[in-house]
Amino acid sequence: MTLTRLSRQKPPSLFITVRFLTRHLSTSKLRDHYSFQPPPSLSLDPQKSKSNPNSHKKQKPKYRPPSSLDQIKPIYSDLPFDFRFSYTESSPTVRPIGLREPKYSPFGPGRLDREWTGVCAPAVDPKVKSLEGTEDPNLEAKRKLLRGRIQGAPLTEAERKFLVEKCQRNRNKRQINLGRDGLTHNMLNDIHNHWKFAEAVRIKCLGVPTVDMKNVCKQLEDKTFGKIIQRHGGTLILYRGRNYNRKKRPVIPLMLWKPQEPVYPRLIKTTIDGLSIEETKEMRKRGLAVPALTKLAKNGYYGSLVPMVRDAFVVSELVRIDCTGFERSDYKKIGCKLRDLVPCILVTFEKEQIVIWRGQDYKPPEDGHFFTD
Repeated sequence: MTLTRLSRQKPPSLFITVRFLTRHLSTSKLRDHYSFQPPPSLSLDPQKSKSNPNSHKKQKPKYRPPSSLDQIKPIYSDLPFDFRFSYTESSPTVRPIGLREPKYSPFGPGRLDREWTGVCAPAVDPKVKSLEGTEDPNLEAKRKLLRGRIQGAPLTEAERKFLVEKCQRNRNKRQINLGRDGLTHNMLNDIHNHWKFAEAVRIKCLGVPTVDMKNVCKQLEDKTFGKIIQRHGGTLILYRGRNYNRKKRPVIPLMLWKPQEPVYPRLIKTTIDGLSIEETKEMRKRGLAVPALTKLAKNGYYGSLVPMVRDAFVVSELVRIDCTGFERSDYKKIGCKLRDLVPCILVTFEKEQIVIWRGQDYKPPEDGHFFTD
């Protein structure tokens, strides 16, 4: 009976056990004989425990999460060009007809000394209210002067070969990927970060921007003040320059989110210019029945697409390009680039196809054939 009662009793709590041990240890002979002192956690008087020897040091302030009420100093950048989300997929000459969202700056509220117009952050007049966003003509001269100062003397053939060999895939794994958004603003910061450790950086271009590789190369050299020393398909090697100083790299404020694209005029109208409604419908039916010139692979290299279309227009007035599996915005951008580069007239985007017409008075460009590009 006694054993069963003892087993039913609740076990003593931890506090009672610690108190019992400290009381018996303090009154026992162990303390006198062995100079035993209990640790501070077991002492009866925690106030009498030894003070922290590092108490005279200055304590670190407690962590305080950032708040929108804090006063943030705006970042000043003297880069002589307008800040855009993408420099290759947007043109300052094309004016949008509206905005999809209010003019919230993607750099964050009060973090940049330039005003966001909904399309860009202009470098000249920060109080501009227009959506046009045209650049000051003097900015191009400033960029050329700054680029010439950084580049210095041109590379010799031996130096160029050495840098190209150093950036090959089997020797260097560092690479920047340029995708469907093209050359974005934050990518400029990535390029300068790579230039800290190497004189040249390898850039691999895939997707929609590769339709116009000349524009990609031009914008890379114009916005980074570097020089492309080799181009093989969609792979570029960008050299930083002889007089580049990584400690005096330009201040590039980062975009915190991707802004909404503005509203542009429709690419395909109800009727094609010079044709009636019935003729337009008939041309769209014929265009969808034409054999496809090529089937584009998703996130591929499309550098040879423009000369292929120009050569096809010599034989046929309608050309169809199969874009099955693409995002709608992607093949619309490809069609817009073909309209400007070939040039041609867009007929339809139905069924994930790009159908283009060469027009009534089509004259093939002299240097636009596939085999001469």
